[in-house]
Amino acid sequence: MIDVKQLVKSYQMGETPVLALRGVDFSIKANEFVAIMGPSGSGKSTLMNIIGCLDKPSSGSYQLNGHEVSSLDDDALSAVRNKEIGFVFQSFHLLPRLTALQNVLLPMRFAEQENDSEAYAQTLLARVGLLERQGHRPNQLSGGQRQRVAIARALVNRPTILLADEPTGALDSKTSVEIMELFTELHQAGQTIILVTHEEEVAAYAQRVIRMRDGDIVQIDQRGEDAA
Repeated sequence: MIDVKQLVKSYQMGETPVLALRGVDFSIKANEFVAIMGPSGSGKSTLMNIIGCLDKPSSGSYQLNGHEVSSLDDDALSAVRNKEIGFVFQSFHLLPRLTALQNVLLPMRFAEQENDSEAYAQTLLARVGLLERQGHRPNQLSGGQRQRVAIARALVNRPTILLADEPTGALDSKTSVEIMELFTELHQAGQTIILVTHEEEVAAYAQRVIRMRDGDIVQIDQRGEDAA
């Protein structure tokens, strides 16, 4: 599904080039649950942005579902994002004036997928346990409920990959467990999940943990499928 070879990303800070990624290599198979960990400045967010087609590498290869995407232009990357990738963020990114149902429907509107869209969005809200809240706006929902809406929205275009960037960072410990159990259920149903976190408790839900430091992968921990 994902095959990354010698991936390099450099930025220019004044006259000084900064290497955010230093020739990273790894693969992720379909239906895997992988966590990416590392301290601030390790390169994990840069790597997540490239995997999510939000940024392009300076050099190296990134193949997604058998297609090279590292050299695509912005329009082509946007098309890949809409079709292949669902995003879940720490701060939810829900539109405050829209209801839960309307927020979930947004990606389908952008992708111009109208057939049975509302019924499918309601199915996803039911899947995350929020169908009865479909008419509520974000300010009428708890943090955990908002994240559940965000997860339903991320799934609405049937992505092959779900990317989650610190999805429990704004939640209390009890709600964090509930959200991670939901991710586990999605994974067990066949969803590929890549999660960026700095919390060992969150990473423990994944099958594999990719640990980064200074733009390099320094360790990959293999865990059992039941290591939750």
